[in-house]
Amino acid sequence: MEADPANATDAHGIPVIPVSSEAVRRKRRAIVDAAAAEFLAGGYAAASMDAITSRAGVSKATLYKHFGTKERLFLAVIGGILRETYAGREPDGSALVEAADLRAALIALTGDWAALLLRPDIMALRRLVIGEIDRFPQLGRLWYRVTYDMYNGPLVEAFTELARRGRLRLPDPELAVRQLVATTVGVPQLVHTFAPGTGTGPAELTRVVTSGVDLFLAGYAAP
Repeated sequence: MEADPANATDAHGIPVIPVSSEAVRRKRRAIVDAAAAEFLAGGYAAASMDAITSRAGVSKATLYKHFGTKERLFLAVIGGILRETYAGREPDGSALVEAADLRAALIALTGDWAALLLRPDIMALRRLVIGEIDRFPQLGRLWYRVTYDMYNGPLVEAFTELARRGRLRLPDPELAVRQLVATTVGVPQLVHTFAPGTGTGPAELTRVVTSGVDLFLAGYAAP
C-alpha cells in the first residue's frame, strides 16, 4: 500500500511537511513561529490551536491544511527547532587533533559547547522535550541522534586519531567522549534543567569545565 503523504514522517518519526511555493513557505513560517511560542510557553497540553491561529494570523482551516493535527504540528515544530538549533555547531575535530596544547583546546571546545547549551531558549526547549517525552518519545530519540551526530561523533573520530598518534590512551573512545561531556557540559546543564533560577556565571562555568577536562586527562592523557 502506498504511504499517505499527509502522514509522512522521517526516520525519527517527525512529520515531513512539503513546501510547494514561497507564499506557502511564508505562511508556514508564521504558523511555526506562533506554535513554537505557544508550546514553549505552556507545553503541549496548554497550547490551543485557536491561540496559534490567532498569533499566526491564519485561519484554523489553513493551520489544519498545513499540519493536519495538533500532534503533527507539535512534532514538526519542535523537531524543526531541534535541528535548526544544532545545525552548524559541529566541533572541529581536525583542529583538536592538531592542537599543540590539547588541554587548552579541550577547555575551549567544551566551554563553548556548555555556553551554547545553557542559553535560555535551548534550556526551555530541553525542559519541554523532557516534559513531553512520554507522549512524544520521537523527540527524545531525535534529540539524542542530532546531538550525538553533531557533537559526539566528531569527537569520537578526533579522539581515535589522538589515540593513534599516542597522545591519548583510550580503550573506548566513545565512552571517553561521554565521560568528557558528562564532567564538563553535563554538570551545569543538569543544574539549569531542574533549577532554572540557578545561574552559572562565566567564572564558575570555566571552573567546572576546566576541572572536568583535567579529570579526563588524568585518566586518558598519554604519559
